[in-house]
Amino acid sequence: MPQIPFNKPFLTGKETDYIRQAVESGKISGNGAFTQKCQRFLEQRYGFRKVLLTTSCTDALEMAAILSETGPGDEVIVPSYTFVSSALAFVRQGTKIVFADSRPDHPNLDLDRVEALITPRTKVLVVVHYAGVACDMDRAMALAQKHNLLVVEDAAQAIDATCKGRPLGGIGHFGCFSFHETKNIISGEGGALAINDPRFCRRSEIIWEKGTNRAEFFRGEVNKYGWVDTGSSFLPSEIIAAFLFAQLEQLEPIQAKRKALWNAYARELVPLAAQGRILLPGIPADASNNAHMFYIVCRSLEERTALIAHLKQHGILAVFHYLSLHKSPFYAPRHDGRELPHADRFADCLLRLPMYFDLSIGQVEEICGRIRRFFA
Repeated sequence: MPQIPFNKPFLTGKETDYIRQAVESGKISGNGAFTQKCQRFLEQRYGFRKVLLTTSCTDALEMAAILSETGPGDEVIVPSYTFVSSALAFVRQGTKIVFADSRPDHPNLDLDRVEALITPRTKVLVVVHYAGVACDMDRAMALAQKHNLLVVEDAAQAIDATCKGRPLGGIGHFGCFSFHETKNIISGEGGALAINDPRFCRRSEIIWEKGTNRAEFFRGEVNKYGWVDTGSSFLPSEIIAAFLFAQLEQLEPIQAKRKALWNAYARELVPLAAQGRILLPGIPADASNNAHMFYIVCRSLEERTALIAHLKQHGILAVFHYLSLHKSPFYAPRHDGRELPHADRFADCLLRLPMYFDLSIGQVEEICGRIRRFFA
């Protein structure tokens, strides 16, 4: 067991109290009081038109894919440097994935190169806010309007982050969030779909409830419910929602601590970046930093491999991240053969450093000291 793990789930202290309340209420299946509290919290804090809790961000993305009505013959543009769910949700609909490269200076989608990928068959643009740092959503939405596309924000890492003052996940037609244990706000597994276009609000709830209008029935809006559409069982239990609500209540102190840790990393590692030894995360002037992750970019795969071993030798677990999806065993035979060099560089060279609430500033200084000694 490393002395400083990569991640350690943070508990606020209220989780088990709220889970007990849910159990004692006699209602532990989905869409009960805690589910509605979480959804209302996110809608009110961020101005999302409608929020539905899901069992994962993958489920939120799959709901967005169903609502987008993509299928065989359609194309969806997805960054290659992302988690498999960003593409898998649309693959399950029979849709062709057209992978796009990262920016030279950031793992986010290179919007300068996206328009060349759009064809008459393109229906959706998926933008991923890597490390909680915004893609330029004005440009993404302008492209979408010009070419009649839907925009799905994969905001798995982007809770409480903004672009030009607007909350991420609330700008595209859909926003998909994760509450996995590695995220800022957690419920073990969990997610949420923000529906920002009123055209999709009613159908989203039906898809969420296994293709039935059950939620409308329980609100007294219809006198019976039945199977009216496609869908699945996307909603989490009240036990998960109760855990999540305890976290949401403490969002501000959680974020304050994470930002302090992020700033300590940046302060300690700026000299190495100035020497050209590493690249540090860039935060555009019009984007906020939600301190989801602190990463460095090494100069080669060999250097990163050696640095991981060096840190592990001193009880520190640092980890790499995504492998380029266009080179994955599953999708490589389906890819159109274009080289995506920036996605590949981040796959080879990006290294994530420990980041969690209980990490101390002293531990951050220790980690950075070990990194400096490696490069010395």
